[in-house]
Amino acid sequence: MAEDEENDATSDERRRADRKKLIVDVRFDGGDGTGIANTRDIGLGGLYMTTTAPLDQGVPIVMTLNVGPRTMNISGVVAYSDPGHGVGVRFKNLASEDEEFLKEELHLQ
Repeated sequence: MAEDEENDATSDERRRADRKKLIVDVRFDGGDGTGIANTRDIGLGGLYMTTTAPLDQGVPIVMTLNVGPRTMNISGVVAYSDPGHGVGVRFKNLASEDEEFLKEELHLQ
């Protein structure tokens, strides 16, 4: 049981902001290539995207995603990788207008 609690703490530390389930296409450029993925969830601090592309933790990534009527170009860094399944990305320097839009679109405080 102590191991489960430790894993929960790691998960909490890894994600600093609430996320909402949202599935949209993401075009990305990072690591050794480019690709198309889908988000699983997104928040003000980052997102999780499903991809089989090999993206290691710490790799810078640039993403383009369409949320509703808005196209956003967002820079980030791979915060964690689950090879063959997807990656968690932490946003870097999210534009204030994109942050405000996400707050409204995702109903976040």
